[in-house]
Amino acid sequence: MDATDRKIVLVTRRTRLQEMVVRYNTVEQAKFQAEHLGLDFSDFLAEDRTYAAAVTSVTDVLERHGRLQRLDRGFLPNFLFPPGCLVVVLGQDGLVANTLKYLDGQPLLAINPDPTRWDGVLLPFVPGDLPKIIGEVVIDRRKHRDVTMARVQTSDGQVLRAVNDVFIGVRSHVSARYEIHHEGRSERHSSSGIIVSTGLGSTGWLRSVLTGAMGVSGKAAKEAKHLRDHGFPASDPRLIFSVREPFPSKWSQAEMVFGQVQVNEPLRIRSLMPENGVIFSDGIEADALDFRVGMEASVGVDPRTGRLLL
Repeated sequence: MDATDRKIVLVTRRTRLQEMVVRYNTVEQAKFQAEHLGLDFSDFLAEDRTYAAAVTSVTDVLERHGRLQRLDRGFLPNFLFPPGCLVVVLGQDGLVANTLKYLDGQPLLAINPDPTRWDGVLLPFVPGDLPKIIGEVVIDRRKHRDVTMARVQTSDGQVLRAVNDVFIGVRSHVSARYEIHHEGRSERHSSSGIIVSTGLGSTGWLRSVLTGAMGVSGKAAKEAKHLRDHGFPASDPRLIFSVREPFPSKWSQAEMVFGQVQVNEPLRIRSLMPENGVIFSDGIEADALDFRVGMEASVGVDPRTGRLLL
């Protein structure tokens, strides 16, 4: 493919300084607010300079290999990625996850703009690596890692994907009420919600939930402990669900609180919440689906997989 025909999308994010300037209008006002809170404003400036330099470096390389479009993370939910494009993410792990779920097989190249600041578990490259690898990337010669995603579909046709995890519950701190159906069994629950995690997200929110749920017994307890301590591979074609703080009562049960979701065996949840029922993915409540009483959600393994270049 000629470079003039190749589409490259560079996904970026605002730095903390840029976010503060948007909120307080000027750098001076941002500095006043940061120092008023006892924060080191010089660190905001250093982070911003490093990120700007990374954007400039990466942009210079990518523009020589295709038609480049820069996309801010805020526009991800409404952007349609061209089928044959290369997607480059310059940011933290969360930006990689947030971008993957909007792709349909396009390869994603993840670059850590500031390795002294960010661990970058999902960011195998730094800006200085790009000139060395871009030739292999654009001709699809780099290896990649498949990333299993979750898919939620509600009975009224709403669809949501997740790279890390799905939360099903209520917006406020009151109990979520719902019916859970899985592997031929069902229960009514009153809980703090359900987490359904992919392998990629298994060392995140799921680990926290499992730590607080070690009261499950027998085989489930051993499996939960293993998952809490080790997670499971990002390419593993299954999901794990765990219920947060289930409350047993005359109305509700607390037996179906942990399990696996296989490719052909989705988890089904029917809402019993008259208001504030919600489903969101990867910690982004802005993309939440309404989940009011009577609606049903099916949570399963997405037929799409992410392609993370190595």
